[in-house]
Amino acid sequence: MGRVAEQRALLLERERLKHSVYISLGSNIGDREANLLAAIAALPKAGLRVIRQSSIYETEPVDFLDQPWFLNCVVEGETTLPPLELLRALRQIESQMGSKKLIAKGPRLIDLDILLYGEETIETFELQVPHPRMLLRRFVLVPLAEIAPDLKHPSWNATAAELLAQTPDRSVVARFPRSGTANPMSA
Repeated sequence: MGRVAEQRALLLERERLKHSVYISLGSNIGDREANLLAAIAALPKAGLRVIRQSSIYETEPVDFLDQPWFLNCVVEGETTLPPLELLRALRQIESQMGSKKLIAKGPRLIDLDILLYGEETIETFELQVPHPRMLLRRFVLVPLAEIAPDLKHPSWNATAAELLAQTPDRSVVARFPRSGTANPMSA
């Protein structure tokens, strides 16, 4: 096989190995919007190509209430990284940005969570996919339903939009006024 044919075969293999993923991002310390945008900008170097980004939403804290409100969004991306490598790459972004998780569900400079990894269900000590609490969180479901309303994981009984309508969570999730378009990646 010639060099060009080998390169073409390698590209086809990489394309075949791509996985569609959804990542939730949140920040409630410092310049929250700049934190989200910096983390999104770091995703390609971490092995995730961003396809779509939701609007940014301002959300009230859930569980641990005595903290500042969050900004949250969801991105859809593609990666060739296996799930645990992707998780480590996201943790590296958090670490490089200076985020520390001192209190469970407490304040965060940046928090990145894998919501979905293709149609896979993953149950390890380190990673659970679909994210175990995502269907109970408006701050995840609102931006997810914005960019993928018809998305339906095999373990779900409804689409993202339908699950949003059904969630018992009534916490405040409002579009952040300074946020750009719903899909700035398409420009």
